[in-house]
Amino acid sequence: MPAKRKGPRAPQRRYILVIDIGGSHVKFRIGAHGAIEKFDSGPKMTPAHMTRCLCELLEERRYEAVSIGYPGLVYHSRIAAEPHNLGTGWVGYDFAAALGRPVRVINDAAMQAIGSYRGGRMLFLGLGTGLGATLIIDGMVEPTEVGHMPYRHDRTFEDYLGERGRERLGNRRWREAVCVVIADLSAAFEADYIVLGGGNARRLKKLPQGVRLGSNLHAFTGGLRLWDPHSGVITSPSAAVRNARRRR
Repeated sequence: MPAKRKGPRAPQRRYILVIDIGGSHVKFRIGAHGAIEKFDSGPKMTPAHMTRCLCELLEERRYEAVSIGYPGLVYHSRIAAEPHNLGTGWVGYDFAAALGRPVRVINDAAMQAIGSYRGGRMLFLGLGTGLGATLIIDGMVEPTEVGHMPYRHDRTFEDYLGERGRERLGNRRWREAVCVVIADLSAAFEADYIVLGGGNARRLKKLPQGVRLGSNLHAFTGGLRLWDPHSGVITSPSAAVRNARRRR
């Protein structure tokens, strides 16, 4: 009886390069225990500039696959819209060719949400330069564009909870706005619990009931889980179909 043909070997988690793209910095790490490094991003950073900086800093270090957390709309691991806080040229950019390895791209808030997930129905809100929001229901990951939806006075949710909103409102009023939006979105999404991530989450003095503070480190955990078939999270419709078939 002929031996079964084996599929391509899954990359080992310790050799996955995880890249977390933010409006102020790009952070990256190889594996679960590598040092976290970063460089400046900003409103003029293009994907070509980012990959050049990244390759210069990585030098000859080994990695087998890449996870990218992108601050914008991603559909089936492809960037579907240009970012609000970076330069242009991201839609259609070939990261696999630039980095020389297989690449999976996901919304940055979704990547941190996956690393923060502990089961059930979780809403993740990333309070950073902008506002990222991801819902995970029983392992099914659903990134959202809630941050750019109209909220109040011709402003979006991001205009209130993002960094520009904090600067406009001041810390006290910004904290109040965060609590109001948390209550609104929790009711809308019927979340079991909410996790707050992003650099500005630490500015909150008191967390509402049912809310816990995440960590930016969870983005790197989420990036590793993207390549882990046993992680318990599903990030694409095709994966959902395969999972449903296994349960029959």
